[in-house]
Order: sequence, then structure tokens, then C-alpha cells
Amino acid sequence: MIFTTTDIEGLVIIETKKYIDERGYFFESYQHEKFCGFIGKEINFVQENESMSSLHVIRGLHFQKPPFAQGKLVRVSFGKVIDIVVDIRTNSNTYGKTFAIELSQENGKQLWIPEGFAHGFVSLEANSLLNYKCTNYYNQPSEDAIAWNSSTLGINWGVDHPIVSEKDQIAKDFSNFASPF
Repeated sequence: MIFTTTDIEGLVIIETKKYIDERGYFFESYQHEKFCGFIGKEINFVQENESMSSLHVIRGLHFQKPPFAQGKLVRVSFGKVIDIVVDIRTNSNTYGKTFAIELSQENGKQLWIPEGFAHGFVSLEANSLLNYKCTNYYNQPSEDAIAWNSSTLGINWGVDHPIVSEKDQIAKDFSNFASPF
């Protein structure tokens, strides 16, 4: 596993080596000791989710408020997405900064997103499968969202006519957002 820090403290890109032969491929998608060793603290995942999205679906920008905040380890097992996060930690030097990365079955990259980030993605291929391990259980009353098309954030999702849920269409703009972090 190769761990690469980003310009936003806490976000980490993880790459794994694929062993490919005539039968297919094998790779180690997660190894607790290596992961926690690099992160520098014990991380325990308690829930794993899978999301299948049609072409040009945007999901996000979602997060859970404390005390139900979640860290997420995100990867794509089929297809391709642009994964986007926003730093919503008020004491961070990068508060309000966005980060985007292509995650795909082909490149095998993963993204570690600690608590204090809003998370979303856009599907660039039909039936893209995004898997993510979570450090806390889903808690509906603590879920929240920032508008995917917030003019303040100015995120380029790379699609002209995205498919967006009703819930995501009514999320608040970042300019009207009071972070719980």
C-alpha cells in the first residue's frame, strides 16, 4: 500500500498493488495495521456501505454532525467517479477548501476522509459502485448536507445535466452554512 498525503491535512490517498494474471487480479484493499500506522491512530470501521449510481448522478455533499460524525474510507469497485470533499473543520487552515480525485475500478485508488469533511461524488460511468467503510453508524437525525452546486464553493462537477436527489437539491449553500465542527 502506498499512502500519499494531500494539501488538506488529514486527507490521504491510498494506492494498492494489483496482481494480475490470466485468471484476473488480486489486491489487498485494506490492512488495518498499515492503515492505522500511517494515519497515526487507531481507526475502527463499524459499518460499510455501497452505492450504485447511474451515469451523471451527483450524490452529496453529505456529512453527519457530532457526536455521530463519520470518517470514511472510500473506493470504487466498478466504474468511475470523481470524489469530492470539502473541509468543514472551522479550526482548519483549509476550511472551505475542496479536493477532488478520480476513483475507479481501473486505478484502484482509495481516499481516507476523516471526520469534519462533507463528501460527494459524480458518477462518470453507468452503474458505478462506490464502497465506503465508516467509523460511526448512520444516524438519520444527525445527517446534513451542503449544496452540491454552492456558488461559494464553485465546484466543477464536469457534467452539464446531472441527476440529483430532491434532498440534495434543497441543501443549503456554503455561504449560509454554520459548521458543527
